[in-house]
Amino acid sequence: MLQPPEQTTLFRAGEGDYHTYRIPAAVVTTQGTLLAFCEGRRDNPDDAGDIDLLVRRSTDGGRSWSPAQVVATDRPHTVGNPCPVVDRETGTIWLLLTHNLGHDTEAQILAQTSEGTRTVWVTHSTDDGRTWAPRVEITAAVKAPDWTWYATGPGVGIQLRSGRLVVPCNHGVAVTGAWRSHVIYSDDHGATWQLGGVLEERTNECQVVELADGRLLLNMRSYHGEHCRAIATSADGGHTWSAVSFDRALVEPVCQASLLRLSEERTGGRNRLLFANPASTERERMTVRLSYDEGQTWPVAGLLHAGPSAYSCLAVLRDGTLACLYERGQQHPYEEIALARFSLAWLTGGTDRL
Repeated sequence: MLQPPEQTTLFRAGEGDYHTYRIPAAVVTTQGTLLAFCEGRRDNPDDAGDIDLLVRRSTDGGRSWSPAQVVATDRPHTVGNPCPVVDRETGTIWLLLTHNLGHDTEAQILAQTSEGTRTVWVTHSTDDGRTWAPRVEITAAVKAPDWTWYATGPGVGIQLRSGRLVVPCNHGVAVTGAWRSHVIYSDDHGATWQLGGVLEERTNECQVVELADGRLLLNMRSYHGEHCRAIATSADGGHTWSAVSFDRALVEPVCQASLLRLSEERTGGRNRLLFANPASTERERMTVRLSYDEGQTWPVAGLLHAGPSAYSCLAVLRDGTLACLYERGQQHPYEEIALARFSLAWLTGGTDRL
């Protein structure tokens, strides 16, 4: 009999110093440690306010966890939108994040009636996520003058075969109010960051993978009214992008989602991509899907949680165990952030194994 997913609550609303925990992000370090990030929202569930950025560490594949640690804070302001990326060559964990004054709401920032605006920052860890460097602002390098709201991720960045670090982001545009996805990148192991290509209007939170042929695939939250994910590709490392199209197999309720490479033929495996989101027109039914043809089709699906659910982040542990850090609840999706650990065999009903 196949082992069902093991699920553990890592952050529960109302516990500790926080009203709500949101925006999960998870990465596996070069030492095999699993890091689980999120926002700790002190007073309410809103996207702005008194918000800290937190992390918990697991050195045994998600079975046990350290207490929550504050990675970045600027009380009573907003520090959030964690988007980590691991440099495989140096072992450094880079963490992209955003900041705004706590009394400035998202609506005010979008309308340019706020006192301040949304700024972009980076911190890093060279000791496997135990400690974090003071955050450094990179707004001038990665945010255009007419952009208002800005979000790194949510989710994770990736490192390309070339060594380039690519972080998916999104922003709001002044005057038009349009949402757009974009990417930022570093070619010097995180020392400096640059703005990459910008996508069409009505795209938003996104995740990126490098395809077997070297192109990048960007999978985006969509405001096109199609109730499915928007996608685009890049043949130049994220500098420019194709026209947006739609992956109608990936039903969504207009929400963040997760996309991650599991394996590929060039390293002796099989081409496999993983995708997770609330697979419904409502924020419910957290589902993990599997593609064997670089995202052209998604023939395999496994349900992690049938009830309310929202943001998610996939990870692959050193032993091949799959993990999904995601928001879920019984009455609404933001009651807790849980980690599901499961095997490829469970996901495929025993037809595929690593």
